[in-house]
Amino acid sequence: MDTANMCTVERRGRVHLITLTGAGEHRLSPALISAIRAAVAASPGAGALVMAAEGKYFSNGFDQAWARTVPPHLHTTMSEGFRGLVADLLALPMPTVAAVTGHAAAAGCALALAHDSTVMRASRGFLYMSEVDAGIKIVDYFGELLRQKVPDAATRRDMLLRGDKMTATEAVRRGVVDAAADGGVDDVVAAAVAAAEGLAARGWDGEVVAEIRKAVWPAVWGKVKDYGTEAAAAARPRL
Repeated sequence: MDTANMCTVERRGRVHLITLTGAGEHRLSPALISAIRAAVAASPGAGALVMAAEGKYFSNGFDQAWARTVPPHLHTTMSEGFRGLVADLLALPMPTVAAVTGHAAAAGCALALAHDSTVMRASRGFLYMSEVDAGIKIVDYFGELLRQKVPDAATRRDMLLRGDKMTATEAVRRGVVDAAADGGVDDVVAAAVAAAEGLAARGWDGEVVAEIRKAVWPAVWGKVKDYGTEAAAAARPRL
């Protein structure tokens, strides 16, 4: 499958900007996950990374339509590929910012929270862990990621066991995201790029940033590290 048109990469100053393209839901199929991982791997030399998306969705989670077309034993391809993507982001030698330009549900929500900080669109979109409504169990590293990145136990309960949909205002109030940006998609991306540019301007040693990140979230890193870098690359599906 051709992944070239699934996301774009551009440099804005010192910021490496990855954008999931198109007006769809940006469902995380093995092909899209591979495309994002390739885009993340193309970031050397940048001072910070921002991930954004076109349209009304940041990402609506795993591609369940794809899963229905393949044998059950291939379903782990999606989850394990995403585990590798989380590992890539945690090991990346630069600060990372998610520009949540629209709805971020299930694995899409986890993708946003796998970044160091998050800027969310104030006027549209929500964070939503849909698994309890969909009747789908969460995998171990999802649980650990939410445990580490959502600071309040009641908020984690509301997200995971009640399936609450959280607006930007509520997410900022509860400490799940860092900022809500007014305006459209371009405004949210601009706010995230500005935040990332400010971090890049600090001139930190990228390898130190990566090692501190792993130390800050050791339980998450412990569950994904074997799927990062060369080991994960070797395990990626051939599409």
